[in-house]
This record gives sequence, C-alpha cells and structure tokens, in this order.
Amino acid sequence: MGDKEVLDLAAAVAWARELGHRRIATVGFSMGGSVVVRHAALPDAAVAAVATVSGPARWYYRGTAAMRRLHWVVLRPAGRLVGRLALRTRIHHRDWDPVPPSPVESVPLIAPVPLLVVHGDSDPYFPLDHPRSLVEASGGHAEFWQEEGMGHAENATDEELARRLGAWLADSARGGR
Repeated sequence: MGDKEVLDLAAAVAWARELGHRRIATVGFSMGGSVVVRHAALPDAAVAAVATVSGPARWYYRGTAAMRRLHWVVLRPAGRLVGRLALRTRIHHRDWDPVPPSPVESVPLIAPVPLLVVHGDSDPYFPLDHPRSLVEASGGHAEFWQEEGMGHAENATDEELARRLGAWLADSARGGR
C-alpha cells in the first residue's frame, strides 16, 4: 500500500539504466503518484522528470467517503477479506514499520528535477488541498495542472491529457523545462 513499491520503481529505473537509457522520467497515478515522488527524493534516484497524477500529499487521509471505504478495506480483517475475494487483491495486515516519508515531506528533496502535479477538481478521493500542498512544499519548483471536471487517476485521464502528460515528460527529461 505504498511503502515498499518505491523499491520496485528503483529496480525498474536501475534496469532501464542497465539497458542504456540515460534520461528516465517517471509517472504515477494515485498511490503510484506517491511512489514516484518518494522515489525521486531518494539520493540515488537520478530521474530526469517526475509526474504525479491524483496523488496524495499525506498518509492516513480519511476526509472523503472514498478514502474512508479504502481504509476500511485496508485496515480491517473483513475489509481485507472483501479485497481478496471481490477485488482479487491481497493486502498485508501489518502496519508500516517504519512509516515512510509522506509525499509532501519528499517533494522538497526532488529539486532540481522537474516535477508536474496533475489533479482533477472532481477527484472523489483527494480534494485540491493535496496537490496544492505538494506544490507549496516544492518551494515553487513544481508545475501544477488543475484539470477541470477530472475525477481520479488513470480512470479519469483522457487521451488529450495523456498526450499532454507524455509531451511534458519528454520535454522535461530532455532538459526543456
């Protein structure tokens, strides 16, 4: 649920480097948005650009109905059973140990790597204070795209936004930002 996936991303980036790629950009949606931000803050991440779409700013947020449902699934035995049987997703029962740095704590460590924060104004999981907190924590380093009418993450990303996102990542990874 977001604490160990940063290791998966680090392995993928290392593998891309082994294949000879030098300018690597990462993008993550929702929890993946927190993963790319936390990864980019690692001292040896060496990514050329980062984009987070519909990502949280802080852990344990329960301010929306969608996040309260998610916490029920993740934190309760009955919820994990529903997750396993209905959603075909296994969720470990142990708490984070240690609690990883939050995205808002990680953002200041990313500069000078270009950072794009994308968030919809109709996101049912995270309200606009999450992306705004990330941008504020960047000290003016992050670019923010507030998408009108957009819901949450990849399910709400249309082709036009995906093209703009890809163009931004490619341009930023080449040093154009």
